[in-house]
Amino acid sequence: MTPHREIVELRQLLAARFPHLRNWTDAPPAHTCWETGVERLDNLLHGGLAKGSITEIVGGNSSRDGRAAPSSGTGTGLLLHALIRQAYATQQIIVLIDAADSFDPCSFDQETLSRLLWVRCKNAAEALKATDIILRDRNLPLVLLDLKMNPAAQLRKISGTTWYRLQRIVQQNGTAFVVFTPNAMISSAEVRLSIDSQFDITALSRTSEELLPELQVNVDRENLKAVEVG
Repeated sequence: MTPHREIVELRQLLAARFPHLRNWTDAPPAHTCWETGVERLDNLLHGGLAKGSITEIVGGNSSRDGRAAPSSGTGTGLLLHALIRQAYATQQIIVLIDAADSFDPCSFDQETLSRLLWVRCKNAAEALKATDIILRDRNLPLVLLDLKMNPAAQLRKISGTTWYRLQRIVQQNGTAFVVFTPNAMISSAEVRLSIDSQFDITALSRTSEELLPELQVNVDRENLKAVEVG
């Protein structure tokens, strides 16, 4: 199947799944940020996740086999869930490209999941192919790529030119593109968030509303000194 045909078929799938979506014009959306709904983070980012650029969110300790430790408890999963809930609260459609098929939808109700297009992939290479296609659709204000659980060997194969090519695409369509990684790896990211929270087993009995204010986040980007939240 040619790349052009894949793009056409994906757009047809989106149109069938979400018939109420409108088509964007050639101009990017007027708003420059996608509000996360996490007030302290939005304030620090001057409104939210930047549209038309890549935001890298780093968190997770690597285990011996190169995978991010599932029990690391850094808070990236908490933030991911907050973004999905924000999409439902604001009645927007977002995409999660799950590069290791590790997302668990059971913590969401069906209404919340109705605003999420979940793309399940077997490895990082497959996820990047899906990302390349999805980012070309201007109907999607926020695209999430989760690489946290992929082995280091897969991530090392991603060339720097791949990220610059994806950056050019999001610049053209104004999408907010967020990549979750276990280690800093995207040189073209305009914003990099390092989440270093440490939640223990007692966090399981607390709500996300209680935990979100405790996220420990360092924000780095050009001409902005690292700042800690929390």
